[in-house]
Order: sequence, then structure tokens, then C-alpha cells
Amino acid sequence: MSRQLEELIETPAPAPPPELEGESPYINRELSLLDFQERVLALAEDPAIPLLERAKFLAIFSSNLDEFFQVRVAGLKDQVAAGLGVTTPDGLTPTQQLEVIRERLEVLVARQSRACLEGVMPALADVGIRLSDWESLDDDEHKHLQRVFEDIFPVLTPLAVDPGHPFPYISNLSLNLAVIVRDPVTHERRFARVKVPPLLPRFVVLPDNEGFVPLEQVIAAHLHTLFPGMEIECHYPFRVTRNTDLTVQEEGEEADDLLAAVEMELRQRRFGQAVRLEIDKRMSDEARKLLERELEVEPTDVYVVDGPLDLSGLWALHDLDRPDLKDEPWHPVTPPALEAGADERLDVFAVLRERDILVHHPYDSFTTTVEAFVHQAASDPKVLAIKQTLYRTSGDSPIVKSLIRAAERGKQVAALVELKARFDEQANIAWARALEEAGVHVVYGLVGFKTHSKTALVVRQEEDQIRRYCHVGTGNYNPKTARMYEDIGLLSADPELGADLTELFNFLTGYSRQQQFRRLLLAPTQLRARILEMIDKEAAKPEPGRIVMKVNSLVDRPVIDALYRASGAGVSIDLVVRGMCCLRPGLPGLSENIRVRSIVGRYLEHSRIFAFGRDEAGGVRYLIGSADMMTRNLDKRIEVLVPVEAPELKDRLREILEVNLADDVLAWELQGDGQWSKVPTARGISCHGRLQELAVERLHQHRREPEALETNRHL
Repeated sequence: MSRQLEELIETPAPAPPPELEGESPYINRELSLLDFQERVLALAEDPAIPLLERAKFLAIFSSNLDEFFQVRVAGLKDQVAAGLGVTTPDGLTPTQQLEVIRERLEVLVARQSRACLEGVMPALADVGIRLSDWESLDDDEHKHLQRVFEDIFPVLTPLAVDPGHPFPYISNLSLNLAVIVRDPVTHERRFARVKVPPLLPRFVVLPDNEGFVPLEQVIAAHLHTLFPGMEIECHYPFRVTRNTDLTVQEEGEEADDLLAAVEMELRQRRFGQAVRLEIDKRMSDEARKLLERELEVEPTDVYVVDGPLDLSGLWALHDLDRPDLKDEPWHPVTPPALEAGADERLDVFAVLRERDILVHHPYDSFTTTVEAFVHQAASDPKVLAIKQTLYRTSGDSPIVKSLIRAAERGKQVAALVELKARFDEQANIAWARALEEAGVHVVYGLVGFKTHSKTALVVRQEEDQIRRYCHVGTGNYNPKTARMYEDIGLLSADPELGADLTELFNFLTGYSRQQQFRRLLLAPTQLRARILEMIDKEAAKPEPGRIVMKVNSLVDRPVIDALYRASGAGVSIDLVVRGMCCLRPGLPGLSENIRVRSIVGRYLEHSRIFAFGRDEAGGVRYLIGSADMMTRNLDKRIEVLVPVEAPELKDRLREILEVNLADDVLAWELQGDGQWSKVPTARGISCHGRLQELAVERLHQHRREPEALETNRHL
């Protein structure tokens, strides 16, 4: 199957890079990713944002850096170790990239510490939430933590390092204490390691329920209990990050069982090479050099941190019941077309037979739209089959439960589970097995390609025919992230789209050389080629064309080069790129007609929307789907884009893009020199706030319409 698919991929011939005097026409993708992390960090530094939201953004920034090291830095180190001197489009070798990354990260890590110690923590203390050091606590608090330690003590395992005890394996992202002990009799000094249990809360709550102490400090204060009779000379927290990039061997016999291959790789991942060592700023040179030697890291892999290590634990503070320190709660609304009356039970299929529906999460409820669609399909005796792709979801997902219930009721249920969804592999294996046990036909993706498309197909026997109902979206079928990620989905009973999805699932689960579809654009076979065609078509118009793209990342060089050509032809181009953007906007002779902005705020911008054309020049073609403009998405993933054609739904997409382009509260702009700058606030338009308002306005308008009709009837 993978070889057949590779034969169908349309890859454009490499073109020479555009000429740009003095520097590369492309921005380095790794540095662009760090630019995004810096925009996240800026939210933690912003005093206008509620305090516990700032703590949350510190936690997100910390987790994002963990992933950056585990994957991006690890990959560059692999290239250096393999002796690969290949340069990126911006002209940097792997070694040069690591050097520049180190310079950037030293600045960002220092800013993170200042944001925590000088910004968020003092401000939280002013409102009664204290992150305290052991030394600052009073006797009653020490006694409370003594009792806490007594519960922790049986879990701890001190590991000595001496001729009879080799240096222990330090697991990825684990928090540890490096301890130097002295024997009072022999005066021998020894090194020991104590692992902070990862299953325990990162911060220990004090009796007032508003004070917190780092867990490692509670353990450190009781080291004499772990090493009785020894003198505790010093102790320092440290943390190790390892290479966890999952590279499944998919050739030969192992490809016959992708599940086994992924499980084997997960076991091997634990022993990846160390790529970062984080240490407390007080650590002695002796302890630092010992860790560098035993972990086989270079001095340039060591990051000195002022303050607590692993601030991802600050999510615990965000869970506090302090609504005064958080964003105003948002309760997603049900789209008017799917709102049932007080005494009615909504028939989703009847609604879709009348019209297509566009859902926009988290403004529109995931529960009353996508989940309701799958739930009704599982319960409806007329439904014959349900087919769905699952990339990331939660083990307690109502959608997974609906699929299991449908299979138990005798329906044909097929789920394509992508086992190689990074960092979700173990969870995906667990609930995929639960699906299999219930009788669901589970397919574990295609060898060599990740299945990243977000699609669901319901086949229903109706009075006159077999009818197919569809969902194509930009986000995962995950009820938790649907409350935090901004995504779009199309619900439809369009016969051509249903036929396309039928053939797509046959393509994914069986053998097929299907390449052309009626409405869908599929990667890796022809999506990039069609995107390039649409860009070039705008460039070829006698009147200046128009392109708007909203994506997570813009990295693919053929797409960037096509946008440069379109800009040179006078096409007006607006790009809303949340994360990585390797295109340089606003440069004379190259990209003077291109503008790039990024929206970073309360919700993670995750939808992909493409608009080609002008309303006054024959209409705009809109597409939504799963594909970012990255080489991996276009060449090595199964991705789907679908056109949105109903006029009222096109108006909704136009509205969403217009709000994104009008934002002057959350938006950042990319300059031609590769620097990002905050958009000055003039009108005070927040993309997230405005889209919430519009969702409520639509619902209220829908509810007023019956009242107006009744009033008119009386008149």
C-alpha cells in the first residue's frame, strides 16, 4: 500500500530560491518555532492577563520547551552525530542551528524565571496564593509537611553511586535531587540520587489551601531520614530531557505489525540520548561536572535555572477555585440549526438533509454537534455503518464510547487509529485495543504515512435510498481539547462528499490507487499541487487576485515560493500563521504584497482555512481541513481539505477571517527581518472575545425570529 501511495505523490521539481540581496529569503524553521514560544511567554509576562492564566502560560511554555528539546534539538543532534552537513533553506548547518538555538534559549529561560519569580509569584502572593520556600515557612507549616513526608517516604528510593552501585539511569523529564553525603566515621563523600515521584503533585498544598511548596524541597528537608547516620553535605535539584523522537522501523517484517513496532519504540524511547540537563543555579561545579560526565552531555547542553525546575506543574495552580484570577468562563453555544426545542429531540440527520452546517469550536459546542452526530449514529437502528479517523482523543471520550456501543449493536464500525501521533502513542494503543475488543474494525494507519485527516462517515438506510452523512474537520475528535483549541468542522449530507469519504476510507483500509476525488483534496497525492494551482490562478488574473490563509505553520518551500510569485504579480495576500512561518513578508521585489500575523491567546488557534479570490470578481473559493503548509503534512501524512460552498457558510468563514485580520489585542505581525512585533491596540478587537460575541448574537437572533413571526401574525 505504501509503495502504491508513493507512486501517486505529485512532488514539484525543486526551483532555485528567489534572489534576496544580503540574506536568505527563508526564515529558519527552528528559530521560527522559538519565536512562537516567545509569544506564549509574552502572555505570561502580560500584567493585563488574569494571574492564574499567566501561571498557565508559564506551564505551557515549559511543556513546549520540553517537546522542542525532545524532538527538534534531538533531531539536530542526530544529524550532527551522523556527520550530516546538509544546510537548511536559510543556509544553516545542524551545528550552526544548535549554536543559535542555545543563544536564544538562554535568553528565553532567563525571561521565564523572571516572569515566574518577579512577576507571577509575587502578584499571586498579594492575593493570598503563595509559592513558598521551605526556609520561609513557620513551625506549624513545617509540622504539616513532616506529616506529608511520612506518606511520601515509602515511595522514595535513594540510589547511591559508588564502586558497587553504578550511576543510575535518569528517566526522561524526571525531577531529581543530586545529594552529596559524608560518612562521619570514614569521612568518605558519596554521590546519591533521589527521584521525585512523578505521580505525586508537583507542589504540596499548605494547610491554608493557598500556600504551595515545591515537592523536591519537602523531600530535601528530610534527606536525613533517607540517609540515616550520614551527614547531608549538599543537595541540588536537576532534570534531564532525552531524545524521544519516535522513528518506527516500517520496512520488512516489522511493518506487518505496526502496533508491535510502536510498542517496541516506546520502550526504546525511555533510553534515548540525553539532550538537555537543567540544574539549579546553586549547584556546585563538582556536582555539575559529575552529572555532565555520567549523562554524557556537553556543557552547552546544560541550562542553569533560577527558581523551580519544571514549571509545567503550575497547571495545578490554575485548577484553584479562584474565578477572580481567571478568564471569564465561556460556555459554548449550540448552533441555531442544531438547537432543539424544549420538548423536542433533535434529529441531526434530518437537519443535514436540509442544509450543511459549519461548526466553530470552542465557540460552538462540541458536545451538541460532533459528539451528538456520532452518538445519534450509534443509537439509530437505521444506521448501517460508521467509519472514522482518530488521531488524538481521550480514553474517556464519548465518541469512543459511541463507537463501541455501535459495534455492540451490530453496526459495521471502522476506526483508523493513528498510533504514531507523537506523545499520544501509549494512550492510543490502550483505547484502540478497547475498540477492538468491542468488535470495531481497527486499522493502524498506513506504513510510512501518518493519518492526520479528521473525517467521519455515517451510512444510513432510509426509505428511498442509502444516504451518507459526513464530518470533515480541522481538529481532533477530543472533547477536552475542543474546549481549548479553535477548530472548524463541516457537517454535511452532500452525496458527492459522501462518495468521496467512502472511497477515502476504502483507500485507507484496503488497497486502492484512488487519486482524484469529486470534492476532497488529498495529501500526499495531489493536495500540494492543487494549492499551488490555486495560488498561481490568482497570480494569473487580469485584476489583482486575493489570497487569505489561516494555518498553524507555513514551512513548505514550494508553497512559499508560489506565494512570493503571486505577490510579485500583485496578489494581495494575508497569512494568519499561529506557529512557524518561514516566509519573509513585506520585502520589496519579493513579498511586498504579503502580510503575516499570528493570534496567540486564550484558545490555541488550530483551524486551517484557505480563501482564494475576491467577492467582487466572481466569488471566493473557501476550503477547510487538516493540512498545514509543511512538507511533512503534504508529503508524509494523509490530509484532507474540503471546499465549503453553501453561501451562508462561506459568509461565516469570511467573518472568521475578517475578525482574525482585525484583531489588535492578541495579534502579532511578522516583519521582513524575521522579527515579530505586537500589533498596537487601537480599536480593542480581541479575536477570541469577538467570536464569542458573534456566537451568542447568532443564537439570540435565531431565538428572536419565532417571536417576530408570531408578532407579525397578530399584526
